[in-house]
Amino acid sequence: SAIGCPTDSAASVLGRERLTADCEEATVMLDANLKNQLKAYLEKVTQPFEIVASLDDGAKSRELLGLLEDISSLTDKITLHTDGQDSRTPSFAINRPGEETGVVFAGIPMGHEFTSLVLALLQVGGHPPKTSQALLDQIKDLDGEMLFETYYSLSCQNCPDVVQALNLMAIFNPK
Repeated sequence: SAIGCPTDSAASVLGRERLTADCEEATVMLDANLKNQLKAYLEKVTQPFEIVASLDDGAKSRELLGLLEDISSLTDKITLHTDGQDSRTPSFAINRPGEETGVVFAGIPMGHEFTSLVLALLQVGGHPPKTSQALLDQIKDLDGEMLFETYYSLSCQNCPDVVQALNLMAIFNPK
């Protein structure tokens, strides 16, 4: 199972060179190069947050736990909990302490969805998104209770943008 290999458009959102990984060689356990790049991104985090994993005894849950342990080891701003109660396993939520953001990944975010994960980590951790204040104001002004459940395909070139847009909505307007 390969991870990494984010899209160039998502990298421009990050405002840095795109994360690189050898897609043929990368496994769910992050290699040293990708860990170093991710650590540099996580230095932008200004607020503590938690990753709450919902796991079972399966191989995919073990893979996801390895990924989340790798990520949480890169900064003291992340606390990893493995006592999540989501019915979908493996899955994990990215929350601020005492606040559910609504950002939940079911499964292991691979391929270009790894960039969606990195952006969610940064944004829940307080790093401002590379979007206009006018758009953020529109998101904050949305009224009513909303629930978006996003499914993505690893072969879909539009999915990362949709996932990232919905994550922004969940983070900046948690209604």
